[in-house]
Amino acid sequence: MSVDRRDLAKRVLRREWDRLTASERHVLEHVLAREPITRDTNKEYRDARTFGARASDAIASFGGSWGFVLGFIACLVVWVALNSFLLVRAREVFDPFPYILLNLFLSMVAALQAPIILMSQNRHNEKDRLDAGHDYEVNLKSEIEIRSLHEKLDDLRERS
Repeated sequence: MSVDRRDLAKRVLRREWDRLTASERHVLEHVLAREPITRDTNKEYRDARTFGARASDAIASFGGSWGFVLGFIACLVVWVALNSFLLVRAREVFDPFPYILLNLFLSMVAALQAPIILMSQNRHNEKDRLDAGHDYEVNLKSEIEIRSLHEKLDDLRERS
């Protein structure tokens, strides 16, 4: 451990190096190396997803679209029309008026779709936490750089 790291941690963050979080240490390393903090949180999020996560994201994306809503309405209209008008004439209705079978299918779709959408939302919350962590690191680095500039300006004023 170099003295620069310990000194910078104590001077800027007012804590010992050993008491810093991993994120704060990461930021100080970048400050000392004069490197930008670059991280593609979108790529990290995409790479960490499993097959099930990708599938539920795709299902949630489709289930929350106008295409799904309009297609579902069209299926309902066709179901009702088929059972109420066309098959009544042939006297071979497979789901008569209260449409119990249709209600069963609607309940099953809702029962399956709701947890899938919730799983997708949970993953998006994880991505938001990744973004917030990166934002924290960038903001902390900016604050450290600004403090450093203030110290340099104060030193220049004192010398003049």
